[in-house]
Amino acid sequence: MAEHMRATLVNNALIMAIWKRKPAKGLLWHTDRGSQYASDSHRKLLRQHGIQQSMSRKGNCWDNAVSESFFHTLKTECVNHENYATREAPRKSIFDYIEVFYNRQRLHSNNGYLSPVEFEMQYKAA
Repeated sequence: MAEHMRATLVNNALIMAIWKRKPAKGLLWHTDRGSQYASDSHRKLLRQHGIQQSMSRKGNCWDNAVSESFFHTLKTECVNHENYATREAPRKSIFDYIEVFYNRQRLHSNNGYLSPVEFEMQYKAA
């Protein structure tokens, strides 16, 4: 979380995700058309890790419906009913929501009513 949406912010988030998940070459990285995703530094990072970029069409949120759905859920279940007093409060709240609840406990109809972690473990076991 930062006070800006510069390329460094999304690049750092992508690097953390790559370090944590270690995706295979050919990962499809879908983003909107924000300048941070179109930046030279971001495209270079994608090339370095063998990631293929896919940008949504201008003004078309349906190109990335899964992400749009997640952010809607995050806002309605976690953020919109809160009145955060400090910048640290939403950091902790959002981290706990995603890492503790959403990924490990919240059931998803698209995943056969499994949590994302359970669904991924089932997929890896197959």
